[in-house]
Amino acid sequence: MTAVVEPSAGAGEVGAARRRKEDARLITGRTRWTDNIALPGMLHLAILRSPHASARVTAVDVGPARRIPGVVDAFSGADVAEIQGSLPCAWPVTEDIVHPVRPPLADGFVRHHGEAVAVVVARDRDTAADALDAIEVEYEPLPPVLDLEAASRDEGLVHPDKGTNRSYTWIFDSAQAGTGTDVAAEAATAEVTLRRRYVQQRLIPAFMEPRSVVVDPGMGEYTIWSATQIPHILRVFYALLTGVPEHKIRVIAPDVGGGFGGKLQVTPEEMIAFFAAQRVQKPVKYTETRGESMLSAHHGRDQIQDITLTARRDGTLTGIDVKLIANMGAYLGLVGPGVPILGAFMFNSIYKVPAYRFECVGVFTNTTITDAYRGAGRPEATYAIERAMDDLADELGMDPVDLRRRNWIKADEFPFTTVAGLVYDSGDYDAATDKALDLFDYAGLRAEQRRRRVSGDPVQLGIGVSTYTEMCGLAPSRILGALRYAAGGWETASVRVLPTGKVEVVTGTSPHGQGHVTAWSQIVADELGVAFEDVEVLHGDTRTSHKGLDTYGSRSLAVGGVALVEACRKVRDKARVVAAHMLECSPDDIEFTGGAFRVRGTPDAAKTIADTAFAVFAAHDLPDGVEATLDADATFDPQTFSFPHGTHLCATLVDTQTGRVSIHRYVAVDDVGKVVNPLIVEGQVHGGVAQGIAQALHEQAVYDESGTLLTGSFVEYTIPSAADLPHLVTDRTETPATSNPLGVKGVGEAGAIASTPAVVNAIVDALRPYGVDDIAMPCTPERVWRAIKRGGAA
Repeated sequence: MTAVVEPSAGAGEVGAARRRKEDARLITGRTRWTDNIALPGMLHLAILRSPHASARVTAVDVGPARRIPGVVDAFSGADVAEIQGSLPCAWPVTEDIVHPVRPPLADGFVRHHGEAVAVVVARDRDTAADALDAIEVEYEPLPPVLDLEAASRDEGLVHPDKGTNRSYTWIFDSAQAGTGTDVAAEAATAEVTLRRRYVQQRLIPAFMEPRSVVVDPGMGEYTIWSATQIPHILRVFYALLTGVPEHKIRVIAPDVGGGFGGKLQVTPEEMIAFFAAQRVQKPVKYTETRGESMLSAHHGRDQIQDITLTARRDGTLTGIDVKLIANMGAYLGLVGPGVPILGAFMFNSIYKVPAYRFECVGVFTNTTITDAYRGAGRPEATYAIERAMDDLADELGMDPVDLRRRNWIKADEFPFTTVAGLVYDSGDYDAATDKALDLFDYAGLRAEQRRRRVSGDPVQLGIGVSTYTEMCGLAPSRILGALRYAAGGWETASVRVLPTGKVEVVTGTSPHGQGHVTAWSQIVADELGVAFEDVEVLHGDTRTSHKGLDTYGSRSLAVGGVALVEACRKVRDKARVVAAHMLECSPDDIEFTGGAFRVRGTPDAAKTIADTAFAVFAAHDLPDGVEATLDADATFDPQTFSFPHGTHLCATLVDTQTGRVSIHRYVAVDDVGKVVNPLIVEGQVHGGVAQGIAQALHEQAVYDESGTLLTGSFVEYTIPSAADLPHLVTDRTETPATSNPLGVKGVGEAGAIASTPAVVNAIVDALRPYGVDDIAMPCTPERVWRAIKRGGAA
């Protein structure tokens, strides 16, 4: 556990384990969630949702609801048909992508359980909810399309007018791209061929705070509060979808209680609240229930992964061939089609392989849409390659760590261009793995495993290995453009130096638990020589922070943090001229050391940022041509992604009589480049590992044969509590990124990427003597027990 460290006098802030500035306010309840917003005359909105996964809506009568006392308005999709348009997809990954119209309110058809059908606006929340029962809807149920493989064969159609369930087919071939050789040619001469199918189950982000939105129409200028990860992007789409000029729209993301990608969306509810506010010309609030959140907020993962590895008998990889079927749900989400494409660049992971081919088919089903969930494509890819590497090690009779060492990129080979065409700038996989093995006591646990096997112990020990890298800092605009992503990837920051020497930072990133306020304060304190406590960070309001591309894909520090550094250095450049004038020397003779501007050779002659700030404020004696401000803006657009990496090791105890799995030991050693705040890094790793373990052992969204979601509450959808999680041993190695001046790489998704295959590999490792080589996630006791019985019979 990282200890809290207050920097000693003269020590830098970056690297110190500071307590988070924002926590005191959060844990004492002095927060402002969207649902806390109360405006004069505000009305409340409730949404009637479809009980069917697929149906023709033949009639909707909202009249009875309108007649209920306290109800101000009620409307259906037909009532707003002329204005509601279609919700956006910002990542049409192929030119011929099939993109069905997705109205915020269903109009004529419903295509998943929970789709919005009608709306009530009332003076209070309870009246709005109760009035939903008065709305009369006639449905003509249709057979739902639920099985992913059947859907890919067009056995029943989600959108009959499109004639297919296939939204797109996206292919990367190293031979065609010029980044490697031909997979088929390598396969023809392979000494070993391993074919595996892995299933990524559907997951629900299950953020702590349900989604909520308040829309105030004002006098033609709309102010929108939303529990969103993307206030700037949401503002753009509000303007595009409603026709209201962008400068007449203000979006505020106040305190946001978690997201994990689940609030990276332009939601039907946000648009419906906008329509309602337009109609009644009063502020309108909608806050979903937990059941609504699990039913209709987007889900994650849900892929069938077929992966083929070819290799030589000595374990050298010669080819990777991947075929995915990815479930889009009933429609395309904001970035849903692009999620598997991010994974396409990571199936080769840390390994040197000459040939690679990836093919993904995005398929519609009558289910809730899928979109980004913590890691967004990278956990899925890492799971497949790391499970396959363990299976290949078993096939070859090799230790799984030794197999990986034989194939991974060595520290002296960076920068390294991968078979997928990305350039990894830095890394040291040996160092991270060696440290993890030592902390884990790998040799000792292997010895214990042998003893349990020889003695026939009913509780078997398994050891799982996961070595990973990820592409994060989702940003390079040119690369995103080449992948047909609609937006750029730059980020912006502004630094305002106040007359008293205090500093206001405006950031285009939008935190929802990451610790931006603390980390940004540490960066500014070091860059400008001001006190950590003297930095205020402003964010999440498009009127205050007028430019930005928000928070997702572990981009905040690697892109937004670097923009902040560049803005600070512009401030220093301005202040240097003023300080030189005050010290009666040339700016060329000034250096910035120890948090102050000093004359070279005369260190006692110094001026701080605060000194220059007040001089600029007074403006009594500024150099000719110098404007009276130190403020500066900067926008940073990286040339490439950043690539954190690490090794996670898991030991599980598996009771072969009951199928119960317990995690005996877990070690995570991550390399996230330069660390700004170790306490925040450790918290991110812990949280990510918890979610990865949850996928391995606990969580799955399940539909019945009629398309009804069966896991619509925390009774059925079993997220783990603290009591379900092991003690985690975490540590780090540090190879700074060379792609940015901070040397940072990103950490928000690392734990979720690495942990799931480590856990499942450990379970399968424990049970290989019983003939088990795979267990479908989540590895519940029943599934483990049944796998043992099937394996024993085999």
